[in-house]
Amino acid sequence: MARTQKQSDGDEERAESAPRQSGSGRGAASAVQSVDRAVSVLEILARLGEAGVTEIADQLDVHKSTAFRLLGVLENRGLVAQAKDRGKYYLGAGVLRLAGAAAVRLDISQEGVPVCRELADELGETVNIAVLDDDAAVNIMQARGTASVTAQNWLGRRTPLHATSSGKVLLAHMPPTLREGLLARPLHRFTERTVTGAAMLRGELEAVIEQGYGVTVEELELGLAAVAAPVRAHDGKVIAAISVSGPVYRLNADRLPELAKRTVAAGAELSRRMGYGF
Repeated sequence: MARTQKQSDGDEERAESAPRQSGSGRGAASAVQSVDRAVSVLEILARLGEAGVTEIADQLDVHKSTAFRLLGVLENRGLVAQAKDRGKYYLGAGVLRLAGAAAVRLDISQEGVPVCRELADELGETVNIAVLDDDAAVNIMQARGTASVTAQNWLGRRTPLHATSSGKVLLAHMPPTLREGLLARPLHRFTERTVTGAAMLRGELEAVIEQGYGVTVEELELGLAAVAAPVRAHDGKVIAAISVSGPVYRLNADRLPELAKRTVAAGAELSRRMGYGF
């Protein structure tokens, strides 16, 4: 009687649970087959976008337990990730360490959605993601928490680098030549607390690098405070900043340290999604 691949797969699972004899060729063949199947899983996800365990098992013609085991290994290495709300798997950011050139295809706006929403829900404040746009920071993503229902819309707005928390993060991580060129220009004063002196601003930027986040209190607008942390690409380059902003009576001196801690953690999570750290 002809044997199906799934029957052979069951034999393989039973064989793997038994002690292997030294020098056995079957162990080597099984390892090669597992590698081939793992690569096939990546190809399936690349083709379909996302797929569940049953669908992957059918594509490979193996038992679900084998597919689940392969996915577990790939997930542990960051090569696949699971959408918790749907249970399906998709290619993970860890693929970038094998193909760094694919980094440009990762859309920070898409990857930032769950991070922004989670942070906004947790803190109740407005969360933004900003990227460098010539001599300003432009907000490309925004999520509002329950406490910020009356907050203004920052989405798409260009904000000055020297007077915003996101801007200071981006400015601090610029190439020195570019940063000094911007600091050589006159810096506009928005409020009495806006830092317009290049020497003082350099000191603040050094603190941003050292502590891992930037803070502004009423430097752009009276009554507004914010804290921001860097977001890195797979190669470690800072490509964006994620910030939490709100009124100074809520983002006060007592609360800012905890907000900074959570913002830094969110920046690290978004960096991971962008391939950094794998």
